[in-house]
Amino acid sequence: MNDLNITEAARAIGVAFRRAGLTTSGLASALGPGPLAALHRGEPGAVRWALGARTDGQAGLIRAFILRDPIAPAELDRLVGTPVVEQLTDVLATEGERVRLLIDVRPHVIDGVERLVVSDADASMTAHVPGPEHVLGVGAASLSLLGSTPTSPVDSVLDLGTGSGIQLLGQTRAAASLTAIDVHPRAIALAEATLAANELDGVELLTGSWFEPVSGRRFDRIVSNPPFVVGLPEVGHVYRDSGLNLDGASELVVSSAPGYLVEGGTAHLLAAWIHPTDGSWRQRLASWIPERGVDAWILQRDLADPQLYVGTWLKDESLDPRSLESAARAEAWLNHFAEHDVAGIGFGFVALRNIGDRPSEVVIEEIPQHFDDPLGPEVEEYFARTAWLRDADRGHIADTRFRLRPGVAREEIAVTDEETGMGFAPAALRLTRTDGPRFTHEVDEALAAIVAGLHPDGLPLAEVVGIYAAACGLDDDRAEELLEQAVGAAVDLVRHGFLIPAELMED
Repeated sequence: MNDLNITEAARAIGVAFRRAGLTTSGLASALGPGPLAALHRGEPGAVRWALGARTDGQAGLIRAFILRDPIAPAELDRLVGTPVVEQLTDVLATEGERVRLLIDVRPHVIDGVERLVVSDADASMTAHVPGPEHVLGVGAASLSLLGSTPTSPVDSVLDLGTGSGIQLLGQTRAAASLTAIDVHPRAIALAEATLAANELDGVELLTGSWFEPVSGRRFDRIVSNPPFVVGLPEVGHVYRDSGLNLDGASELVVSSAPGYLVEGGTAHLLAAWIHPTDGSWRQRLASWIPERGVDAWILQRDLADPQLYVGTWLKDESLDPRSLESAARAEAWLNHFAEHDVAGIGFGFVALRNIGDRPSEVVIEEIPQHFDDPLGPEVEEYFARTAWLRDADRGHIADTRFRLRPGVAREEIAVTDEETGMGFAPAALRLTRTDGPRFTHEVDEALAAIVAGLHPDGLPLAEVVGIYAAACGLDDDRAEELLEQAVGAAVDLVRHGFLIPAELMED
């Protein structure tokens, strides 16, 4: 299977999909809302019902490449419009006089462009257990990484652990040159097929372990969805298991990536990490970052207990949790966690920037709140904000004019007044962003009033504080104390994008 070569067939299949109008919108029109939702849930019966007795090319392509129904070889050639059966021998299963495709070809909108992704067939449309060499298609993790990676123009992008090439599609319009690495030759073959199906050429595809194929090289942007599953030091499925113990894969990528970035370059990674029974998970993550040269922003999105984590990944293998095999695997996995004092497993995003010969800065946060906006633009702006903060001392911040970000909401929280037994009493005052990650900060009335008085063409922070202090009749000592508090708060509000320095707006 390592000699898989379906590149030319994939190119012809891509032409056939476009000729038939089988894009994401075309698929939605062909099926209708209910059957389309059923397709995404992995319920093929509703999709077949929606297609009915249709015999047109669009219906035929859906049956062959998405439902993966058996098809006569001659009919497959007719659907694609050119002889492809012989080129697809390695990804066809023979069933009597018919064949069934063992790959999945499906349309997706990636970076605002209609694309096709070629991957191994998963268990959503056909009943089978993905094997050890399985190459994933588009899933929740890959979509999360697409949304959290900037797409601004750069010279060079490295996709580490490319799989079927999904992240490459997200960077095609951004990068002057693209390089992809995967340890699995089958993944490289399917990534090449994905590129061919989209008529994309000129991508450097390298087979090798981790960063070894690009030793000594540096890139403007690195994107990686590595095999980050936290478990035993073994490889059961190459797309998710690294062979490294526990969170060793995440540690390797996070600690190594900065050395492959040009100064000012950024890395955007998915990662998972353990929460030790004793000790700080934040300190554990911080220890992965080199002491100099890195601005790191690590966002924990989810936290799972060991039992939920193991059960989720065993189901990912299409194993019946009631089976003896699943029970034995679960017990071995949980015993391993217990032996290593694993209390939980965190998952999230890691964004790194090479800041040259400066002390590293590490911010680790939890973002459990729901948000729909892509994180990529926020990450890029975050690094611009932290770069400004690095060069801004207390005096500079006090003398800066700021803009209050559009869409910031002032939330006044009141709860039942227990003292009087009636009505409501103030409980909290918050500023909340209604865009991006929906950050929220608790403030007092003084800071809320000061923030409300800021304008990029108005007075600097120190003068706004002075006017508020005078209006409240504060003496000089109290006014100076308020300014210190306002400067400290401004640092946090700039970091989270509530306040935008006028200097950054000019840039």
